Amino acid sequence: MSSASVPTAPRPEKRPVVRSHHGDTFEDPYEWLREKDSPEVVAHLEAENAHTDAALAHLEPLRERIFQEIKGRVRETDLSLPSRRGQWWYYGRTIAGKQYGVQCRAPIAGPDDWTPPQLSAEVEVPGEQVLLDSNAEAEGHEFFSLGSFDVSKDGTLMLWAVDVAGDERYTIRIKDLTTGEILPDVIEGTFSGAHFLPGGTHIVYTTVDDAWRPDRAWLHPVGTAGREADREIYRDDDERFWVGAGVTRSDRFLVVESGSSITSEVALLDAATVATDPDAKPQVVWPRREGVEYGVDHAVIDGEDWLYILHNDGALDFELVRARVGAPDVVETVIPHEPGRRLEDVDCFRDFAVVEYRREGLTRVALLDYRTHALTEIEFDEPLFAVGLGGNPEWAPPVLRLGFGSFTTPGSVFEYVLDSGELVLRRQVEVLGGYDPADYDQARLWVTAQDGTRIPVSLVWKRSFGEPGSAPRPVHLYGYGSYEHSIDPAFSVARLSELDRGIVFAVAHVRGGGELGRQWYEDGKLQAKRNTFTDFVDVARHLVENGYTTPDRLVAEGGSAGGLLMGAITNLAPELFAGILADVPFVDALTTILDPSLPLTVIEWDEWGDPLHDPAVYEYMKSYSPYENVREGVTYPRILAMTSLNDTRVMYVEPAKWVARLRDVGADALFKCEMVAGHGGVSGRYNSWRERAFQLAWLFDVLGVADA
Repeated sequence: MSSASVPTAPRPEKRPVVRSHHGDTFEDPYEWLREKDSPEVVAHLEAENAHTDAALAHLEPLRERIFQEIKGRVRETDLSLPSRRGQWWYYGRTIAGKQYGVQCRAPIAGPDDWTPPQLSAEVEVPGEQVLLDSNAEAEGHEFFSLGSFDVSKDGTLMLWAVDVAGDERYTIRIKDLTTGEILPDVIEGTFSGAHFLPGGTHIVYTTVDDAWRPDRAWLHPVGTAGREADREIYRDDDERFWVGAGVTRSDRFLVVESGSSITSEVALLDAATVATDPDAKPQVVWPRREGVEYGVDHAVIDGEDWLYILHNDGALDFELVRARVGAPDVVETVIPHEPGRRLEDVDCFRDFAVVEYRREGLTRVALLDYRTHALTEIEFDEPLFAVGLGGNPEWAPPVLRLGFGSFTTPGSVFEYVLDSGELVLRRQVEVLGGYDPADYDQARLWVTAQDGTRIPVSLVWKRSFGEPGSAPRPVHLYGYGSYEHSIDPAFSVARLSELDRGIVFAVAHVRGGGELGRQWYEDGKLQAKRNTFTDFVDVARHLVENGYTTPDRLVAEGGSAGGLLMGAITNLAPELFAGILADVPFVDALTTILDPSLPLTVIEWDEWGDPLHDPAVYEYMKSYSPYENVREGVTYPRILAMTSLNDTRVMYVEPAKWVARLRDVGADALFKCEMVAGHGGVSGRYNSWRERAFQLAWLFDVLGVADA
């Protein structure tokens, strides 16, 4: 399509709304776009979509080519590795042409059958039962998300919960697997993560308040319609805390957890009696104390009940202690605090525990001996990798499932044989089209930030194009840097379309993430948040100054809080980037965090600060919030912002306002709003592949490799 046939970019009318806090006044011309149900707002969003479609119409052949590349690398009809629970092997199927997976099971051969069967998509599985076909569930809906799926311990009942709008509010249903009957239970407005209690007579689920905060846990008697018979077992009125509930692997306790970004509290109920005892009250393990986080699991050692408690009370990178049930304040240290070794999780089994932690920026998994407290780390020989505990529902398994992957190794499932210490590869995602990991390489480099801090940067590339840094190459630089969330090495089929065109993919592990422990997070939040942005700029500048790339061949990408990073670096150093891909971007951060009536705002004060009541926080946030800091008189990189109308975490209005403001200063900014989707974008694997192809085609065009 010629530029002359591309319609003029939408320019929403300016209707100033004055915002005044702490003596500062800000005139917001586009706040009226927040009226989601307004026909005028919907018309504007549709006009934005039409403009973006027209502006990028010339990339349609490239988008289709990328989509076919992704599709051609995936075995569309496949089965996952079966996982044993009770008398069954559970697994998932994917079927060519179908958007969603199918949940299945097949009977075990006998009690000693722990070797997963070698299932084939082409051969009928003896005794297979199809439990849930999400394609059938999704029929007639533009969006579909499965938020809960569980089978009772005896294998006779199944629950599932579905969202067909994208707002992460799910409807639970229950099926009798012995008769095929759908029970009368229909529980609407729930959050994700519902589970059966061990006896199968009740389920536990959570609901959200008006601010989309999970605030209550409920017990529902199986076989009853609606919620009239349901019993509230826990409620947290503190607007900063999220509530979750589950059952220990031992089946001994129903655990209710309540946590904010910096504080947590765990309460236990007897899983065997809570359903029949209307007076049962959750017993708090440790009363909440501001700034103290902890998690609890249950073990039985020599017939005695113990609680294993992972906490950060006086231990920045956490330590592991244990206490007898009934005496949680009398603790014994199991794994002492060690700076730089960030303990992240503990899972108790009958004969051992598994501890997951970070060291030197990478994830680790180790077995813990209950009696000696010795740790046995399971080792892998790649320079960059991610490993974690896989699906291990059984209390006393002879093998331990682990998930493993890297930038060059497709997602893999290993089994660690407990008796021998042997590590057995059970499954690796098959990449079609002749993928050879030896054709690609990965490495980590360290960039010195302006304050002297060393920032880790991960690189992955195709060897045939030469070593990164040997000559300027197109670079795709990704970042996040919030909530102690780490961007760990992971394989991506879609990314191969980049690498095969000579693009170097890089991840800037900036402060605010969790790659280097809790201090790394602390140094990129609240009043230190600007470190996240300057770290990313310093990495980009290093890549340019050291010959890895040039500004006209560098595109940055981030989503959600990483979208805030994108907006901030666009204002800080627009000259360093050719393009910015911002997905569900949190770019109107100050407006959002000032309004406690909006979903999640109060919860977020622990992460960003409270600008509503603290003038210093207000001033600091206003200094970096992307929307307020769009600059006149600069040349901005090309920008593509994408969002979803029904996103409850980062509302569509933020990128809508940001793009409008960018256009005011002459920026080449495009905006695409999925009208039926959620925070994670569109649903369905083919739809998600097409969405990624849309983004990559734009990225290739910016980097000058659209014809490659």
